Amino acid sequence: MLYLCDTVTKLSIQNRGAVIVCGSHGGVYSGRLAAAAGVRAAIFSDAGIGLDGAGIGSLAYGTALGMALAAVAHDSARIGDASDMFGRGRVSRVNPIARSLGCIEGMPCEAAARALMAAPRPADLAPYLTESRHVFAAPDRRPRLILIDSASLIREEDGGQIVVTASHGGLIGNNPQSALRVDAYAACFHDAGVGADEAGISRLPVLNRRGIAAMTVSADSARIGDALSVFETGRISHLNEKARYLGLRQGQRLREAVMQIGGHLPQLR
Repeated sequence: MLYLCDTVTKLSIQNRGAVIVCGSHGGVYSGRLAAAAGVRAAIFSDAGIGLDGAGIGSLAYGTALGMALAAVAHDSARIGDASDMFGRGRVSRVNPIARSLGCIEGMPCEAAARALMAAPRPADLAPYLTESRHVFAAPDRRPRLILIDSASLIREEDGGQIVVTASHGGLIGNNPQSALRVDAYAACFHDAGVGADEAGISRLPVLNRRGIAAMTVSADSARIGDALSVFETGRISHLNEKARYLGLRQGQRLREAVMQIGGHLPQLR
């Protein structure tokens, strides 16, 4: 079975034993979710690869589990859009198991996906996943600072707060409804190298229309899938008009930007 899914956070029992082409970044968090869902093999976006190779961190993780994994180049197809990846994506990285099945760099995503249909079933493991969520409240009741590794961890009570997520800044399935689950005061994402059709920053104009200040940090400044990294080392690469109105600027450290608009500067490590 071969499935196209725009986000790894929406896998279900029907994906068990299947090969998936997934619009999510190829970081370790995505690999863990795929393994927990029992998929046979997966292809993700390389998300610009970025700092410490975080955009393809799942490939080594998959190798340890016996799972074939590959990634498509972020500039060959839209991140967050599995159909686009399948249709025009080009493979940029493969792990040894995928390579043994004939997957190589530069081949079309569709061809790689079909080659992975012969992948061995990995060990039946369901890794325990902890929700990486940190909440900091300023004593003067300014907006809380919410750090989350994935936008899927946003809760209703995060409305009106400053949300820093290590998810990519692309719309899921190119759907404006997917931009952000709540009306935050401000939101930050990872730009995933920006990529094809500037998909890695496509949430920003949508959120601007909702009156939400939104920005991304550059792929080479922070690890995708790691909110602590985004907050601590991330530098703003793109921002919408609402964020500019608040005085934020390109190249600014995200820690500084959060302090400027929310008064928070927690010591996280």
